[in-house]
Amino acid sequence: MKFATFLTFLSFGVSVLAASAADWRSKSIYQVLTDRFARPDGSTTAKCDPVGKYCGGTYQGIIKQLDYIQNMGFTAIWISPVTFQIQTWTPYGQPWHGYWQQDLYKLNSAFGTADDLRALAKALHDRGMYLMVDIVVNHNGWNGNETSVDYSVFKPFDDIEYYHSFCDVDYSNNTSIQDCWLGDSNVELVDLRTEDAAVAQEYQTWIQQLVANYSIDGLRIDTVKHVDTSFWPGFGEAAGVFITGEVTNGDPYGLCPYQNYMDSVLNYAMYYAATDAFSSTAGSMSKFVKQLNGMKSQCKDTSVLGSFSENHDQARFASLTNDMSLAKNIITYTIMGDGIPIMYEGQEQHYSGAQDPYNREAVWLSGYNTGAPLYTLTSSANQIRNHALYVDGDWLTYQNWVVYSDNANVAMRKGYDGYQTITVLNNKGASSADYTLSVTNTGYDAGLKVVDVLSCQVLTAGSAGTLAVPMSQGLPKIYYPLGLLECSGICGY
Repeated sequence: MKFATFLTFLSFGVSVLAASAADWRSKSIYQVLTDRFARPDGSTTAKCDPVGKYCGGTYQGIIKQLDYIQNMGFTAIWISPVTFQIQTWTPYGQPWHGYWQQDLYKLNSAFGTADDLRALAKALHDRGMYLMVDIVVNHNGWNGNETSVDYSVFKPFDDIEYYHSFCDVDYSNNTSIQDCWLGDSNVELVDLRTEDAAVAQEYQTWIQQLVANYSIDGLRIDTVKHVDTSFWPGFGEAAGVFITGEVTNGDPYGLCPYQNYMDSVLNYAMYYAATDAFSSTAGSMSKFVKQLNGMKSQCKDTSVLGSFSENHDQARFASLTNDMSLAKNIITYTIMGDGIPIMYEGQEQHYSGAQDPYNREAVWLSGYNTGAPLYTLTSSANQIRNHALYVDGDWLTYQNWVVYSDNANVAMRKGYDGYQTITVLNNKGASSADYTLSVTNTGYDAGLKVVDVLSCQVLTAGSAGTLAVPMSQGLPKIYYPLGLLECSGICGY
């Protein structure tokens, strides 16, 4: 069967500035679940059942809360998939998350109109911010088991010939990972033959139109390891914008090779290591340091990896520990480590939902509290990151160097001599006793005054640039030369 001709996405003469990996390197991203972030009516009390119903978040709702995002220092947002979804109620509820698409060439009207999506892109661009859209190419969603699939409902891939035969995934076999079906007998994720030239070409046509018609600056790709790797270079070239992919692999040797096929991947290797290190006072800092060094040695470019400590697929950090100091440390690492920082909506409000779907709470129920401890910490960390790269563009490409570590502490340097930040992290927790940490190899000159931008306390570097860092209540530190803060607004300078 040949493809039908679909003209739903028309050309509106939109001029798109292709945002490259180099452009995205300087960004920090706030991940938005479109249905759960903001309602167009501005409500902060509307109930939201996380188990499976649409809750009413829209593109217009996001527009109305862009101040909330931008005032945390974020310069881009990542939104849910925009495509048309399963229309019937499933055993797992409605597809408000966007991963059960059935028609590439139609939008999910629950989030708003095509004009609303364009308005969101324009509102972001007017602020100098970028728009990243989540994309699914591995599968279409079917409400039912593998024997009942009606392939004619899928557009444009409306025939069984475009799909792999059903099989359950064997995660010890790479062919099975790429060709077999995700999902289950309640909602099957019908796996496309992306290795076929006709399927690949249609996807390239679609993504080129989608990016152009909605002025999209970047793409997050779902379930990357379930698609044949040969598919990605042509898809990326057609998209013409930065791409980061979801590859749930905690081993640098398994994760890093995907940078041969796309610009970036989400840094699951450091996610697992950081979660292990900071979610408990007994966490392993040595494994964290080893993993950080492994990523530097194995990955083509760690500066464009997606750095995160929460997302919609993982239990929230606050479900693992309610210690606020530990939460502050892992967020500080996420922002000040190598890569493009990504914060999952609600993390700044210390949301504590565990596994999906309970980690997908409505942000509006927080009242968008800009005085929340993690909101203010995030704002300060993003502010110094943005300032450091403004002062020295090479700060971004300097790979984090661990200059000190022990069982509970780690100090990392980022930036060349004279422009470096020193980030000091620990997992001792909020109830820990005060102590002083001697941090060497900072690269600071003796006598240089530096500021911890999270507390605004000033230190003077000792001989050989050593910092005698006063540690209290398990809080993180970010030091930066005082003389480079003039007119920054940071700590009143």
